[in-house]
Amino acid sequence: MHSQRRLFWFRRLALAGALLAAAVVVLGAWVRLTDAGLGCPDWPGCYGHIYPSTSKATHEMIHRYFAGSLVIVIALLFAWTVRFRKDRGQPLIPVALLLVIVCLQAALGRLTVTLLLTPLIVTAHLLGGLGTLGLLWWLSLEPPVTLDGLPRLRKFALLGLTALILQIALGGWTSSNYAALACPDFPTCQRTWWPPMDYRDAFVLWRGLGVDYEGGVLANPARVAIHFTHRLGALVAGSILIGLGLLTAVHAQGRRLARAGRLLVFAVVVQIAIGMAMVHWGVPLSLATLHNAGDALLVICIVTLLRALWPAPAAGVVPLTRADSSR
Repeated sequence: MHSQRRLFWFRRLALAGALLAAAVVVLGAWVRLTDAGLGCPDWPGCYGHIYPSTSKATHEMIHRYFAGSLVIVIALLFAWTVRFRKDRGQPLIPVALLLVIVCLQAALGRLTVTLLLTPLIVTAHLLGGLGTLGLLWWLSLEPPVTLDGLPRLRKFALLGLTALILQIALGGWTSSNYAALACPDFPTCQRTWWPPMDYRDAFVLWRGLGVDYEGGVLANPARVAIHFTHRLGALVAGSILIGLGLLTAVHAQGRRLARAGRLLVFAVVVQIAIGMAMVHWGVPLSLATLHNAGDALLVICIVTLLRALWPAPAAGVVPLTRADSSR
C-alpha cells in the first residue's frame, strides 16, 4: 500500500514537471520569436547579473528561470527514484534517461548563446525540450491494466511518433533559419506550385564557428526550400497522425484509447489550422508562439496514445483497477 501511495505522488510530481516543461517550450519559442535569443550573451547570468536590465534580456531570463525550476523537479524525481527504486512499479530507466536529456539540454542552452543561435543547436534544443516533456508526461500516466490494441496499431503509433519528430525538427530548422516568411501565400508558394529553391544551401547543418545567425544568413531561394519542405512534411506527417488517430478511435476496445485517438486527430487539425493562419496573417507573434504550443500538445497526445497501447505491466508491477483505467 505504501509503494502504491508513493507511486501516486511520483506521478503527480511528474505531471507538475510536464506542465512546467510545456511552459519552458512555449517560453523558448517566445524568446526566439522576439529575437531575444542573444538578449543575454553570457550564461548562466545576464551581463554578469541574475537580474536583467533590458526587455530582451528579461525575456531570456524568464525562460532560464522556468528552465531552472524544471531542472529542480527532475532532480527530485531522480532522487525519489533512487530512494524508492525497490518499490514495485517504480520507473527507473525513463527517469535516468530524463536526467541525461536535461543535462544535455543545459549544455545546448549554453551553446545556443555562445554559438550565436546556430540552427543545428537551436533545433536540437527544441527537440530536447519536447523530448523532456514527452518523458515527463509518460511518467505521469498510469499504465494500462490490459493490452488494449493490436500489435500493428502499436507499430503504426511508433511510425506516427517518428513522423512527428521529423516534422518538429523541420519546424525548428525553418524557424532558426528565419524561413517562416519565405512562402507568404497558401497553398501556393511565391504564387507558384513549385517555386525556385536552393536545396544545396538550405540544409547545410554546420557552417563553422563565428557565424552570427541572428536574422538568418541564407538567401531567399534556400529559405523557400526549407519552408516548402516543412509544408510537404506537414502534409505527410499530418496524414499519418490523422490516420493513426482515426484508426485508433475506430478499433479501440476501451474508452481511454479511443479518447486518445480522437484527441490526436483534434490536435493535428488545430496545428494545421494555426500553420495556415500564420501564413495568411504574416506570422504574428501570438500565432507563432501558439504553433509551438501546438507541438507540445501533439507530443502529449502521441505519448498518451502510446502509453495506452503499451503492453500490460510485467509480473510484479502493481496493476490498477479497471475503473482507474477508464478515467
